[in-house]
Amino acid sequence: MTSRLALPRPDDLHAHLRRGPAMPAYARREEASFGRALVMPNTLPPIASAPALEAYRREIAAAAPGLEPLMAFKLVPGMGREAVLGCAAAGAVAGKYYPAGSTTNAADGPRCPEEVAGELDAMEEAGLVLSIHPEDPAAPVLEREAAFLPTVELILGRWPRLRVVLEHLSTRAALDYLLAGPPRLGASLTAHHLVSSLDELLGEALDPHLFCKPVLKPAADRDALRDAAFRGAAPGRLFFGSDSAPHPRQAKEGRRAASGVYAAPSALCALAGLFEEAGALGALGAFVAGSGAAFYGLPPPSGSLELAREEWTVPEELDGSVPFLAGRRLPWRLASRR
Repeated sequence: MTSRLALPRPDDLHAHLRRGPAMPAYARREEASFGRALVMPNTLPPIASAPALEAYRREIAAAAPGLEPLMAFKLVPGMGREAVLGCAAAGAVAGKYYPAGSTTNAADGPRCPEEVAGELDAMEEAGLVLSIHPEDPAAPVLEREAAFLPTVELILGRWPRLRVVLEHLSTRAALDYLLAGPPRLGASLTAHHLVSSLDELLGEALDPHLFCKPVLKPAADRDALRDAAFRGAAPGRLFFGSDSAPHPRQAKEGRRAASGVYAAPSALCALAGLFEEAGALGALGAFVAGSGAAFYGLPPPSGSLELAREEWTVPEELDGSVPFLAGRRLPWRLASRR
């Protein structure tokens, strides 16, 4: 067995770094594993203008100089065409569509694509990627992803030049939709939706640190996602995004647990173990460092990251949050990056 694993420096194409005092620690944790991170804009206040985007990028760069933040803005009804074009001119690579009420800080999101039609026109004109949280919050919780697919179909039909990413796929239905879709339709997969299932969340005892949106699904859905990742399905269209979404421990363990998994500290090591167990370790590099860059039209990743075969235990707490797989022993650990 190999004792070292060299990868191109991975990209995290879906990361939450938050704002405020905790952000520098979250950004440095991201920097330890990734060269670039597509930073989600559902902060308070939201990243929905060029000045806000530029200020957030400066904050991240100051906290983690070795991390290249790829910036996204939040699609908010009424923000207007000029705001979208201003974000594009400021270097945004994506605009994020959060259906109203679908997840953290999404109350101000669109209720339907028509509410942001002018903004989507501007995104298509500017060549930006539309990143979507693909859930219908009015549907039963395990059916929300599938229920949103007709809206995706509407968007693809009305904006025929718009590249679209379905974030954090969690079901076989959404995976099948992606695989049958056009080349301009991509999707991200998280480590927690590949490693864990609904049973880990609810089976033996409720684990609030695995509560996320979309929620973890039954093993059959998880296994379909695994198979697609292991065999490199939809090359250039299916790629890694951690959806690392830290919350303070008390916000996860209170009466109403916040949704989000703090995945950044352990996601890559967990994936290395998972891919190796499936005999697919050779597919990991393209999944975490190549396929996503190709879809977004980014230069290939620069630099490298090395993992070492050395067991370690994921800490019970990091940066005031509980990381993914806390207390679990993993066979690979971060070794070096160049």
